[in-house]
Amino acid sequence: MKCLFFLILLAVANAKIFQRCEWALELKNRGLDGFSGVSLANWVCLTRWESDYNTKAINHNTDGSTDYGIFQINSRYWCHDTTTPGHTYNECNINCSELQSDDVTASVNCAKRIVRQQGISAWYGWLNNCKGQDVSTYLAGCGL
Repeated sequence: MKCLFFLILLAVANAKIFQRCEWALELKNRGLDGFSGVSLANWVCLTRWESDYNTKAINHNTDGSTDYGIFQINSRYWCHDTTTPGHTYNECNINCSELQSDDVTASVNCAKRIVRQQGISAWYGWLNNCKGQDVSTYLAGCGL
């Protein structure tokens, strides 16, 4: 039992939390700058408010679903976990645990799918904090 607790603690302690400019460069390198008409600054703003750039972020919702990872991708619609009650869709065809990896490939690919299908308005973090705002500050000093 002590070993299991230590492993869980180690996994949480080893969360990759990107610095703002480091994350902006990662997103740019993965083709998100201008993807589906969404600027790089909007992607950085969105993830700042959804997860504070934390790959291990998790949020439990009142409907029993869970949001996972740096983009806070929801288990009811986009990924599979074993705890979400009722009908789920798994539109990204992945296990939700893949969204909490420090390798953000699965997270980025799923976020691209979401924005293609629903637009950036699918994220409340963006709607409540970035929409209609000057988001250029999210790239300030990054040299991008």
